[in-house]
Amino acid sequence: MPFADADRFRLTSAVLLLLTLAVASLFIGVADVSWRTLLSDDTQAQATQFLVLSRIPRTLALMLAGMAMSVAGLIMQLVARNRFVEPSTAGTVESAALGFLLASLLVPEWPVFGKMLAAASCALLGTVVFLMILRRIPLRSVLIVPLIGLMLGGVVESITTFIAYRFDLLQSLSNWTSGDFSGVLQGRYELLWLGFGLTLLAYAAADRLTLAGLGEAFATNLGLHYQRIVMLALLIVAMVTAVVVTTVGMIPFIGLIIPNLVSLFMGDNARRAIPWVAVCGAGFVVLCDILGRLIRHPYEMPAGTIAGVLGAALFLYLLLRRNARHG
Repeated sequence: MPFADADRFRLTSAVLLLLTLAVASLFIGVADVSWRTLLSDDTQAQATQFLVLSRIPRTLALMLAGMAMSVAGLIMQLVARNRFVEPSTAGTVESAALGFLLASLLVPEWPVFGKMLAAASCALLGTVVFLMILRRIPLRSVLIVPLIGLMLGGVVESITTFIAYRFDLLQSLSNWTSGDFSGVLQGRYELLWLGFGLTLLAYAAADRLTLAGLGEAFATNLGLHYQRIVMLALLIVAMVTAVVVTTVGMIPFIGLIIPNLVSLFMGDNARRAIPWVAVCGAGFVVLCDILGRLIRHPYEMPAGTIAGVLGAALFLYLLLRRNARHG
C-alpha cells in the first residue's frame, strides 16, 4: 500500500473511531435515550426531543471545542517554536476569561458574540505579551518557556479572581470556566461553529504556518511575510480560545498533549498534522465527557476536570520523555 494511501486509511479509521465515540455519547447519561425509547410509541416523542435539544448539540459541542483547541495549540507551538506551549500554558485562556468577565461587568447588555469579541481581544493581548516576554529571554529552554506562560497565566487569573471576588461573581466565574458541557443545549453552542471555520482557515494556511515555525530568517528567505502570518496565527488562536471559553469554559492541556502525540508519528508538517490533531482532539474531549458521565453515574464530572487529570499525566510523560531524549 503506497504511503499516501496508508496515511489516508489510518485517518479514515480515526474518523470512524471518533464517530463511534460520538454515537456512544448520544446514548450515555441520566435521561433514558436509547433505541428502545426512540422506537417506542409511548416514549418516542420525549426521547427524540431530548436527543435533538440536548444530546446532539452536546456531542457536536464536544467535537468542535476539542478540534478547535487542539489545532490552536499546534499553531501556538509553531509560532513560539516550543512543543510545550498552548493557550492554557501561555496565558491566552486566562486572558480570554478576564476579557469575558470585564465585558460582563462593564457592558452586561452585550450579546454573547460581543462578549466573545472582548474575550478574543484580551486573549490576543495576553498572547502578544507572552511572545514579547519570550523575545527578551536569551536562552529558550524547553521547560522555561511554558513555565513563563504558566506564571503569566497565574498573574492574569489572580486579577480575574480578585475582580470576581470584589463584585461577588466567583461562583459565576467558576461556572463560566469549568469546561462543563452539561448545560449545552440547542441554541447555546452554535458559536463553536466559528471555531470550526477558523480550523479550516488554519488548514488553508498550513504550509505558511509550517514555514513560520522554522524561524523568521528562514521563512523570510523563502519569501514569506513572517509578521503577517504570525499575526494571522495569533488571531486564530485568540478567536478560537475566546469562542471556547465563552461557550463551554476552559479545557486544559488539550492543545498541548494532542499536537505532541500526533507529532510523534506525523512529524512537524502542519498540512499533514492538522487533520490528525483535529480528529484526535475531538475524540479526546468526547472520551473525557463520556468518562465524566460514567465515573459517578448518575452524577456528572465536567469534561474539563477529566481532561485536566489525564492531560497533566500525559504532560508529565512528555516532559520526562523529552528530558530522557535530551539527557
